Amino acid sequence: MGKYILRRLLWMMLTLFVVAFITFVLMHLVPGGPWDREKELPAQVIENLNQKYGLDKPLFVQFGSYIWNALNGDLGISYIYQDRGVTEIILGGLPVTATLGLVAFALAIVLGVSLGVAAALKQNSVIDYFSVAYATVFASVPAFVLGIFLMYTLAVQFHWFPTGGWGTLQHIVMPAIALAALPAAYTARITRASMLEVIRQDYVRTARAKGLSERVVLWRHISRNALIPVVTVAGPELAALVSGSFIIETLFSVPGIGRLFVQGVFQRDYGLIMGAILFYAFIIAIVNLVVDIVYAMIDPRIRYD
Repeated sequence: MGKYILRRLLWMMLTLFVVAFITFVLMHLVPGGPWDREKELPAQVIENLNQKYGLDKPLFVQFGSYIWNALNGDLGISYIYQDRGVTEIILGGLPVTATLGLVAFALAIVLGVSLGVAAALKQNSVIDYFSVAYATVFASVPAFVLGIFLMYTLAVQFHWFPTGGWGTLQHIVMPAIALAALPAAYTARITRASMLEVIRQDYVRTARAKGLSERVVLWRHISRNALIPVVTVAGPELAALVSGSFIIETLFSVPGIGRLFVQGVFQRDYGLIMGAILFYAFIIAIVNLVVDIVYAMIDPRIRYD
């Protein structure tokens, strides 16, 4: 296992380098720059700003300097928040994004797994039809559409929750529901399909023929094997939710990483864009590694050595 983890970490470093290179190239191919304003700045001011932030140097020099600084834990300077580094900005928005993401993830897993298991155990029942209907509807509704609907009904019409902001438990409810709806629907579909496949296996029929109680059969023989596809989809879901939801955080004015990234894109803030994307890629790589390790814990047939 140790050698496998080491290999994955080395590949992760290469992956982050490729992501950084592609992001850097695409940023500079897009027309415009960080100093574009509605009122154009004087040429001398733009030249001074480029010299101050090293944007007057060749692109390969800029990229090399950025990679070197990133290896030392410095993700650069933000052009919007000039008194703060990108690392500080991301770490400042991380607690907010992580809190919202973890709440949404817990809601998605609990709801999705519960509906999927209930639908599989009660196939062709009302519960099954409800689960399938939920999965179909909310897999088709974008998160921002659901967010607008929740904001209009629960905040504007009934005044149960604030329309946006951060600081209390009420601020978490609507964005968490909007974020969790799609992952919950996808998880419910995967759980139902996996459970139905495992239930029909010979070893499950053998376990029941041996006289084991239905609870033992469910938890020891069915659930453990049916969890592997669920873990597969849960990993990327967790990475996406914890690293930031760009649209939902912007919609509900949540001061997290996703909203900061959107502001960075509109302002052509190269440092903030690079830092947010690298952070997102790092979270995905780490979560995928954790998922692979959990595979071996769930299924003893899986070995990495």
